[in-house]
Amino acid sequence: MTDTITFDDFLKVDIRIGTIVAAEVFKEARKPAYKMRIDFGEEIGVKKSSAQITVHYKPEDLVGKQVAAVVNFPPRQIGPLMSEVLTLGFSDDTGIVLFSPDKPVKNGAKLH
Repeated sequence: MTDTITFDDFLKVDIRIGTIVAAEVFKEARKPAYKMRIDFGEEIGVKKSSAQITVHYKPEDLVGKQVAAVVNFPPRQIGPLMSEVLTLGFSDDTGIVLFSPDKPVKNGAKLH
């Protein structure tokens, strides 16, 4: 069972769509991960993120992919990288699958 939150609590989480514009192996990470730069449009801009998604994705396949991320958490230091957004995904039996729209949407579009 998960903790219960109010609808107002949920509305505080700013989840936006962005397009991955760069991805590379995060060599300094303790667990296999990628460093990514994600474009969230004019209002938010390009932000850095790290994600442990190496089981299902290769860096070259990530560029151009749209993903969902929380953009209003405080930045978090992950090794030498200051991660500015939390890229969202779901666990399957082997790794993490990114949370993406099934049709293209404008970078910066907000989850409703």
